[in-house]
Amino acid sequence: MKKILTVAEMALRELLRRRSVLLILMLLPLLFYLSRRGDHLGQSIRFVCLGLGWALSTAALFAGSASRAMEPRLRLSGYRPHQLYLGRLGALWTVGFLLSAPYFVLILVDQHDVRYGSVALIMALTVAVSAPFGLALSSVLPRELEGTLVLLMVIGLQMMADPSGLIARLLPFWSSREIGTYAIDHTDVGYLTRGIAHGVLSFVFLLGAVALASGIRLRHRSHLKFVQ
Repeated sequence: MKKILTVAEMALRELLRRRSVLLILMLLPLLFYLSRRGDHLGQSIRFVCLGLGWALSTAALFAGSASRAMEPRLRLSGYRPHQLYLGRLGALWTVGFLLSAPYFVLILVDQHDVRYGSVALIMALTVAVSAPFGLALSSVLPRELEGTLVLLMVIGLQMMADPSGLIARLLPFWSSREIGTYAIDHTDVGYLTRGIAHGVLSFVFLLGAVALASGIRLRHRSHLKFVQ
């Protein structure tokens, strides 16, 4: 546990060094919220949740890319793969919940006739899914630019795709749409159930992908060279 906390502290320090990037990421959900505030009551809530997902996934992508140079040294110091990715995820989840809190308060003050508990659930699932999603992308696409472009494609598709279609259901943030419909339009509990199931499955799948990718990558000791 001590090693996981140490990695979490290191990841937080690494994120805090990018102050300008963090500031932009913090403002991103607000821009999403304000851009749709004049529309239907719930559109701004749906968009602020997607903005949160985008911001935290991007932070996770940067954190994953920045950790590549450090991980081999930590492995030589006795850290195990699960301690490295769990510590990093812990730091990102902490940032995500801190980032979500003011936006939840904003919805409490600005929006009425909404199921606030379900809105909090959307934000919790979005934070839970976003961190492993960004780390999984950084494992597959080690360069930040490529990872950012893929992230842009996924979020853009999540916004534009028909929510009842198969493509939208295969994307990681579809749960926010379903639970959002339950919270905003006061639909039946089926929307809530489907949204929770999708969010939990996405979380488990992405966490497994991060664990698998970390295990494979850290077995390849490219930093070691054999002398003949």
